[in-house]
Amino acid sequence: MLVKTFGSAVYGISATTVTVEVNISDGINFFIVGLPDSAVKESQQRIDAALKNNGFKIPGKALTINMAPADIRKEGSAYDLTIAVGILAASEGINPQNIGDYIIMGELSLDGGLQPIKGVLPIALQAKKEGFKGMIIPKQNANEAAVVDGLDIYGPESIRDVISFFNGKSNLNKIQISLEDEFYNKLCCSDVDFADVKGQENIKRALEIAAAGGHNVILIGPPGAGKTMLAKRLPGILPPMSMSEALETTKIHSVAGKMGKNSGLVTTRPFRSPHHTISDGMLLRGWRMN
Repeated sequence: MLVKTFGSAVYGISATTVTVEVNISDGINFFIVGLPDSAVKESQQRIDAALKNNGFKIPGKALTINMAPADIRKEGSAYDLTIAVGILAASEGINPQNIGDYIIMGELSLDGGLQPIKGVLPIALQAKKEGFKGMIIPKQNANEAAVVDGLDIYGPESIRDVISFFNGKSNLNKIQISLEDEFYNKLCCSDVDFADVKGQENIKRALEIAAAGGHNVILIGPPGAGKTMLAKRLPGILPPMSMSEALETTKIHSVAGKMGKNSGLVTTRPFRSPHHTISDGMLLRGWRMN
């Protein structure tokens, strides 16, 4: 039996839908094809343990799993749930009728629990663009995906919740967030305040001029003079982010895995403090955020 489920691959801050085709035939082999990396290949062990610990098992037959498009590299453990649902549907462990309506992603723990994944916001935006009904992703990522209007977002805590949902034995609560409320309620929430700085009047005046005029700033001084302390507070006196800036910033944080637990939207201007030993090349190009 052949069943198709859908996941997504993130490249930069954009997402590409991945079709996971699961075919069961006579034999005892387990193949994953479609340019998977080591983390994807290791999903067999995680899925096997998760299913056994929840009263299911991988069928003792030949399983061929194709991740299309096959010429795009698939990386990470986020496809565990996508593959597991496809295996269960192909072996008639769950009802396959509605699985094609959803993007299904999540990393499986050995007890069947779901661990958070990266890049949820770009995935949600692409899912809406391609007309999917909704997404089934770990509970910790649900708020982030819910800022995209027009998608049904479900945040199960374990694979058992997903199985019950597709078999109609239980209903998952739909996660709903108002994008405007999320944006405006947290627009000026910052951990630090420029008003906390005592003294340093000349430097504060220079930073205020730079913030008002959109100028660059270079701070020079001995360790402990307050350079980082002042620079960290500079975003607090910059103009608030627009909605488009907040979405773009959230996409970058999402792909980098820097979103906090149950976070929705990044609404404050970010501050990055690279180590003082960083090379010029790394500072200019950035670094891999895997």
